[in-house]
Amino acid sequence: MMTLTDITGIKIGHAQNREAATGCTVILCPEGATGGVDVRGGAPGTRETDLLNPVNYVDKVHAVLLSGGSAFGLDAAAGVMQYLEEQGAGFDVGVTKVPIVAGAVLFDLNCGDYRIRPDKAMGYAACQAASAGVVAEGCVGAGTGATVGKIFGMQHAMKGGLGISCMAVGDLRVGAVVAVNCLGDVVNPAEGGKIIAGAFAKEPFRFLNCEQGLLSQHDKKVNRFAGNTTIGAVVTNAILTKAQANKIASMAHNGYARTIRPAHTLFDGDTIFTVATGQVTADINVVGVLAAQAVEQAVLRAVTQATSLAGFTCCRDI
Repeated sequence: MMTLTDITGIKIGHAQNREAATGCTVILCPEGATGGVDVRGGAPGTRETDLLNPVNYVDKVHAVLLSGGSAFGLDAAAGVMQYLEEQGAGFDVGVTKVPIVAGAVLFDLNCGDYRIRPDKAMGYAACQAASAGVVAEGCVGAGTGATVGKIFGMQHAMKGGLGISCMAVGDLRVGAVVAVNCLGDVVNPAEGGKIIAGAFAKEPFRFLNCEQGLLSQHDKKVNRFAGNTTIGAVVTNAILTKAQANKIASMAHNGYARTIRPAHTLFDGDTIFTVATGQVTADINVVGVLAAQAVEQAVLRAVTQATSLAGFTCCRDI
């Protein structure tokens, strides 16, 4: 079976604390890869996104960090920096090499123990665990404390997780790593938009439909901050400029729109990075279509591979 880590130069690693229900995931490309990003949610927590603007100088990243812990989780990037520096990877500034580590965080402080967050040690551990082999999915890494369907409150939420997928056309490979922690529901477009994970009522069991719930409360001022954000990265072996990598990240958000309802709300910090290793010439439109498909499948796998944790049930259990 083809995996995302079949792309030469890419390794993926997780580290997590299941008791605290938090963790981080790192995508390593120590030789450097063209980076891009598109931030569409209204409540993002990010690192080095301005650097990826095409008008700015540096165009290569050496890792992408996806982390829980809200803004606290950005600390994990220091561990990734340390690991890459020890490997001699980074942007050469003469006196040393500075690793370029882009990253984004999701809010999982309301799942498990909020006092424990991804830190430098956990970021370093994720790098040590990074592999070019099969990588675990579900309640691992950045998806450990992820939950979905929170418009009606956390008592109605369901377990989210982290999913990985990879698409191919000829020699072109386009994959995605996504940690799904959305305010809304996750739906399967292949089943007519059927909700597969999200806000639910227990007796009798039924999905409450976050999108309809939001619309029904149109005249009410409700604080819906429940701790959200879906974060991910598209990884490809295509040859891309930094501007093209940003465009691919933009097109990849179609995968969120197809599977998350509602997506890109004011209370989500939805972010997608692009990492392009530059080995295969490809039509950017083809790369973008595959990127959206890969993100779509990664979102679905994130919730279908998740297991119950910290009192939150998963779609497998219903």
